[in-house]
Amino acid sequence: MNMITLVVAKSDNDLIGANNKLLWHLSDDLRRFKKITTGHPIIMGRKTFDSVGKPLPNRTNIIITRNQNWSSQGVIVANSLENAFEIAQKINSEIFIIGGGKVYEQSMEIADVIEMTEVHQTFEGDTYFPTIDLSIWKEVSRERFKKDERNEYDYSFVRYEKKIMPSIH
Repeated sequence: MNMITLVVAKSDNDLIGANNKLLWHLSDDLRRFKKITTGHPIIMGRKTFDSVGKPLPNRTNIIITRNQNWSSQGVIVANSLENAFEIAQKINSEIFIIGGGKVYEQSMEIADVIEMTEVHQTFEGDTYFPTIDLSIWKEVSRERFKKDERNEYDYSFVRYEKKIMPSIH
């Protein structure tokens, strides 16, 4: 059975980026992201990959693009989210989706878990994380941290799990 997890950092106003860039630097968030995703397939859109600039080490990087001619060394190219899942399932049963906005939107319905970093600040930008429907998702843990020399904003690590839908007899 596959476990699909969205990993995201978002601001208090649900922003995840501006001009294809992150708007903050939180060392603890980057360390957590690495710990969660290392050893697993990660799925991202091509714009997200462009913003990262290179394949993330010790993970199978699967990039979604509609451009049939696009390629990059060290990654696997998928032409749809479904194609990316087919590839990822053959590698590992734990699959991580790391952005961007459109890929998150398309994945909300099939995801099992959301590992979120909430950056307690508002920003201006152009890419947002979809609204979490609390009739479908349940917050199961939250750890709050204050800004310090390595983390420029207050932040929280939050885990959401999809509620199990009751069976109808």
